[in-house]
Amino acid sequence: MRKLRTAAAAAAAFTGLLLLAPTSASAASPSASPSASGTAKPVVNSVGTSFLTATTLASGQDADVPVSTGDYLYWAFPAAEGQTATVQVKVTLPDAADRHGAQTWTVELFDGLRRRQSCTAGPQNGTAEQSAATLELSCTLRQIRSWAEPWSGDPLPGTYYVRLSTTDIPQTDLGLASTVHVHVATKGGADDAQPEGGSLKAPLVPPVNAGATAAPSAAAPSPSASATYAAAPAEEETHWYSDLFSGWNTRWWWTVAGGVLAALAGVLGYTLTRHPRGHRHHPHRPAPVPHQAPPGQPRQDSWQ
Repeated sequence: MRKLRTAAAAAAAFTGLLLLAPTSASAASPSASPSASGTAKPVVNSVGTSFLTATTLASGQDADVPVSTGDYLYWAFPAAEGQTATVQVKVTLPDAADRHGAQTWTVELFDGLRRRQSCTAGPQNGTAEQSAATLELSCTLRQIRSWAEPWSGDPLPGTYYVRLSTTDIPQTDLGLASTVHVHVATKGGADDAQPEGGSLKAPLVPPVNAGATAAPSAAAPSPSASATYAAAPAEEETHWYSDLFSGWNTRWWWTVAGGVLAALAGVLGYTLTRHPRGHRHHPHRPAPVPHQAPPGQPRQDSWQ
């Protein structure tokens, strides 16, 4: 009897271990952070050094990259209409013993046309003292618009680039090993695609004396004085010469008149410059030489 009890207790303990084994294994195994869609996105361990070699990141994806201090670092991410993207950067600086001064880092955002976009929130520039271990930066992009004027730099749907660089660093600290963590987050969507700061609540140009069409038997309501004034078109002012220079022949009148005036001006100018009247000058003639008598015989004195 005692042996049966011992065997039953051992069987029960073994069954409990089998039931607890899956739960313990699932609790011990690490799980990746799920994204908004419910699927985990892998962490990117690469970075580009130019716009053409930028590493692509999805919304909600992280990047952990060991970098060399002083290099230009590029990532790219897509943004759709109505979304507002935020880029968060955390830089793990080299050891304080290896550095020789403060370091200034900057994060910038560019659109697909390489145009620099302004940040609406977050410390875009940061300076870390020599004793600091980490430096955090962030940049919130303006809401993506569905259209923009050709002269404006509004953000449009497409690819955006993140550039991380050091703008002020001691020359001797260039090339030190550091680690960069980048996180891209977006909020909003096509349903939230409206201008920043509010939405249009009323038409820009309300209709004049608007309303439903009245029945034929009903008396037509008399419009107010303000509505009548707003609906009445302004009369064009006319003059005695309005019919002379109006219609399809307007340009012909101006063409003929301009040609006649040009011809008269040319004739008058030629007459005044080439043939002036009343001011003719004759060439100077030399004065006549007076008549001289031929030389005669030499006169003899009477005393001879």
